[in-house]
Amino acid sequence: MSRRKSPVNRDGLAGLLGASAQLAQVSDEPRTMSVAALQPGAGQPRRAFDDRTLAALAESIRTQGVLQPLLIRPAGHGYEIVAGERRWRAAQLAGLQEVPVIIRNFTNREARQVALIENLQREDLNVLDEVDAKLELASHALNLQPEQTRARLMQMLREEPGPDHTALESLFTSLGETWTNFAKTKLRVLNWPAPILDAVRSGLPYTLGGVIAAAPAALHDELLTKARQGASREELKALIRQLTVTAQTDLPLVQVGRLLSNRRWVASLNAKQQKDIDRWLAGMPAAVQDALKKQGS
Repeated sequence: MSRRKSPVNRDGLAGLLGASAQLAQVSDEPRTMSVAALQPGAGQPRRAFDDRTLAALAESIRTQGVLQPLLIRPAGHGYEIVAGERRWRAAQLAGLQEVPVIIRNFTNREARQVALIENLQREDLNVLDEVDAKLELASHALNLQPEQTRARLMQMLREEPGPDHTALESLFTSLGETWTNFAKTKLRVLNWPAPILDAVRSGLPYTLGGVIAAAPAALHDELLTKARQGASREELKALIRQLTVTAQTDLPLVQVGRLLSNRRWVASLNAKQQKDIDRWLAGMPAAVQDALKKQGS
């Protein structure tokens, strides 16, 4: 699942990033720089680049050039891309030797924030990518770790407004929504089981992750395996229906096994009930009796 480009308000970014960043007031004249002098940013939040859309951007660059300069910062003996890695990759596909850039001396924190904000502009952004990025930006605003921020957001929903509320309102206004809507609705995706979240963050399509998360937990491992092998959304849904029917067919036998293994229930039986059950067990199919004998040996 992807969504339309997030309506990030760049007029509010100066306050979000701090006066030193001044991203909202880019006045520097772009200069050209060799693509070989640039390297991907260490804080790049984007996990994967789609080959098809990258090729389409490369074709556009061949005819129109790189329309928006890359934002870079000095790093070691070269420069690190803060915003624009996708344009840099596409420019190389298009055969360009140089790209337009704007150089800024961002701190690590500022560079990470700028990269997160640019990532939120993606047209193919899915909900999990959005939640991860906004949760990290919220952690910067609250001076907490992302894993602490989630709990703090839920706590703040029950509190009277204070400095933390003001900080989040300023941040999320720049991001085009309210922090309360984010906390109440979008954070729910983080309730998915960890293996599914890890799979989506590693490249599994978000739409497939959603199908698997909605299935019974006992099916998750098998569904993840099938998804990684290339199963489509509809194929996963068909497999869920098939496995669910099989599980329901086996359910009465499983229930009987659980009941008979319940010592409290067995202890509650009177003499006649126990005799009836002993007689019933004596008539079990040979396959069950053989399996029990092997289990007891």
